[in-house]
Amino acid sequence: MDKTIDYKDYLKQSLEDPEEAAEYLNAALEEGDLSLFTLALKDVVNALGGGVGATAKKSHLNRESLYRMLSDRGNPRLKSLRSVMGSLGLEVHITLKHETHRGKPTHHVSSPPR
Repeated sequence: MDKTIDYKDYLKQSLEDPEEAAEYLNAALEEGDLSLFTLALKDVVNALGGGVGATAKKSHLNRESLYRMLSDRGNPRLKSLRSVMGSLGLEVHITLKHETHRGKPTHHVSSPPR
């Protein structure tokens, strides 16, 4: 008989890898739903950061503020988000969308021959 593992345990184990945690957060962010992102960040805080208390201490944030930030109604400020991400060994970056640049397609079109 195959041994099964609980999903939460599997997720926590996976998110202990910083690369997996970064991909998980990026995927949540790409969905465009802030509550989904804060839920994903809470998962990463618990797995990679050792929990809310430890992460609050490492990121120099009040534990209650971090709990609020990670709630389903959380709305983290950029400064707080950068602090938490830094304590987890992660960074926040802005990249150019692949589809467009200032409303224009990113692919180049050759000029017609003269």
